[in-house]
Amino acid sequence: MAPMSSDPSRQQVPYQQLVQAVLTQIRRGELRPGDKLPSTQQLAAEHGVAAGTVQRALADLRSRGVVYSQTGRGSFVSSSDDKPTAALTLEGLARELIELRERVEQLEQAQRSGT
Repeated sequence: MAPMSSDPSRQQVPYQQLVQAVLTQIRRGELRPGDKLPSTQQLAAEHGVAAGTVQRALADLRSRGVVYSQTGRGSFVSSSDDKPTAALTLEGLARELIELRERVEQLEQAQRSGT
């Protein structure tokens, strides 16, 4: 997996950056349905984050229906047949909207303060 972006204009917390990195790899076809994701330790080392950060990112991806986990086996990319119900999709979109709103507010505040 590619390391997370260190672009300072991105105001995402590390777990969100990892979520976006995985989503980008799926969109590009680098990760396909059924593919196993690297272990928590591997992802943490590759992205320079704590294991807890990786676990939070995986929980977010699971709640979106993008990945699923099997105890003792790891996390895998969900197939299109495994996509979440409309309610879960709306919940994920609402969460993303809130996160986007928070990032815009942070950018606006930084712009006002001159940083």
